[in-house]
Amino acid sequence: MRKSKKLIGWGFILATAFIALRAGAEKQTPPEGGKPKDFVLPAKEDFQLANGLRATLVSYGRVPKAMVGLIVRAGNLNEAENETWLANMTARIMREGTLGRSAKEIAVAAARMGGGINIGAGSDTSGISGDILSEFAPEFVRLVADIAQHPLFPEAELERLKNDMLRTLSIQLSQPETLALAKFRKTVYGGHPYGRILSTAETVKGFTIEKIRSYYEANFGAVRSHLYVVGRFDAKAVKQAIQDAFGGWKRGPAPAILPAKTDTQRSVIIVDRPGSQQSTLYVGLPVVDPSHKDSLALEVVNFLLGGGGFLSRITANIREKKGYTYSPYSVVSSRFRDAYWVQVASVGNAVTAPALKEILYEIDRLRGEPPPENEMKDIQNFMSGTFVMTNSSRAGILNILSNQDLHGLGPDYLSTYVQKIHSLTPQDVQRVAQEYLKPEKLVIVVVGEKKEIADSLQGFGPVVE
Repeated sequence: MRKSKKLIGWGFILATAFIALRAGAEKQTPPEGGKPKDFVLPAKEDFQLANGLRATLVSYGRVPKAMVGLIVRAGNLNEAENETWLANMTARIMREGTLGRSAKEIAVAAARMGGGINIGAGSDTSGISGDILSEFAPEFVRLVADIAQHPLFPEAELERLKNDMLRTLSIQLSQPETLALAKFRKTVYGGHPYGRILSTAETVKGFTIEKIRSYYEANFGAVRSHLYVVGRFDAKAVKQAIQDAFGGWKRGPAPAILPAKTDTQRSVIIVDRPGSQQSTLYVGLPVVDPSHKDSLALEVVNFLLGGGGFLSRITANIREKKGYTYSPYSVVSSRFRDAYWVQVASVGNAVTAPALKEILYEIDRLRGEPPPENEMKDIQNFMSGTFVMTNSSRAGILNILSNQDLHGLGPDYLSTYVQKIHSLTPQDVQRVAQEYLKPEKLVIVVVGEKKEIADSLQGFGPVVE
């Protein structure tokens, strides 16, 4: 009898679950989202020291922490042809001590303040930053100033750092996506510094303290620098620390302006990687930079094609429908007064040509007809929502402000981003796709086993070495 009741009980539960599942299946349309909210930047204070250093203070959040970041307009752009990665080596050795502190003392000081020191270099800028407890913000400003102005450049550490960099280079040379990026950038930019992604073992071995010091002296200084402090902190004490710690820094030179001149033509470049079971595709071309009026519409184009994850057409096509690849993506990659759009995917040798065909098809489809309203709205909601969330943190605010300053995006860029995204029409997006994603300008780089894929790529454009 108990067994019978138990069976009846399970039957009732299963039946109830089935009804609930059916009800859920019939109710697939999600509720209408609320009105998109603009990004509201907390009140900020901007000022400039007599030597040219600029500073921005943003009081933000409730957590008793502050992020301090010094951004210097010096990076790989400022390297000579035989100096690739010299900016990165300079940033790396700056961690090894100042004239008054050892590397250990720097690390201990930062840890005592509840954080650490991050130093790095990119295409246009180098940075020194850290996230620390609020009460130590003035002291951390002074620590950053010491590192920026008084690097020791210890000869004894250079050989170890060069060996580390050589290992990094060796790893990168084994990665097909890095090889594809390097060839793509070289094709787009030629001899411009933006075209130099990979250093060489000979170049790295040739780095000396004299070269590092020479690069530092030529590129670091107050005029090229901007200090950001975001979070909870004593504004008066932080301002005084900035004045005391940075006021005596040399002015240095103005930022170097070396615009890249690009004019690509349709081409297919195959980078032979013997034994490779798959091909890595880079399909792209130069586009307008973030300061251009069409930049936001171009972001929407990117999200529609490959930058919006599962909302993207190329992802839906070559991953979900065709099963050619696992994680394709596209991106608008920008530098000062420069940008390119590129679609990336890694696919099996046998489907290299079919995958490339579908990528080009989706580009042509967007050029040929405007996206439907519902697809456009999904992308706009996704972009505006992620914009607000991504920038709602100390690091997010610091990053977006430094990006805004680098590209000269104007004081209302942050507050009007959401409304500008939602003001775009499907016709705007189609126009921008037509104007900038021109098939005759596409550079197609394929890294894979040449003998397995070369014949299938003949119809996609002139094959060049």
